[in-house]
Amino acid sequence: MARYGFDHVHLRSPDLEATAAWFQETLGAEVARRVSGEAPRIDMVLGGLNLFISQSDNRVAAPPTSPYNGIDHFGLAVDDLDAAVAELKAKGVTFTIEPRQARPGVRICFIRGPENITIELLERRLA
Repeated sequence: MARYGFDHVHLRSPDLEATAAWFQETLGAEVARRVSGEAPRIDMVLGGLNLFISQSDNRVAAPPTSPYNGIDHFGLAVDDLDAAVAELKAKGVTFTIEPRQARPGVRICFIRGPENITIELLERRLA
């Protein structure tokens, strides 16, 4: 059987620059490459994750409202959830689920990103 490895998450946005700026300013993503031309795209790195953001046009459907079938969200690990939450609240980020204990050793919360993207933040504490 073939072996598979994770490579990237690809997002589409009607405002490419604003979406990239949100990930950069809010979550500390770094711009790795800008692609211009017929299919503009900004490639970013966020916590080791390759994040590609493409310019969408009027042929692209509106984002769904969660919950829905398919990919629901992506998760980002943080060392200190309380510190991350305080920082994001100071930046005006919308929390869709406030911090809570998911199970022993795991605390989570959810935020809303651009274009209604759901992002989970999680802190894992091994006992």
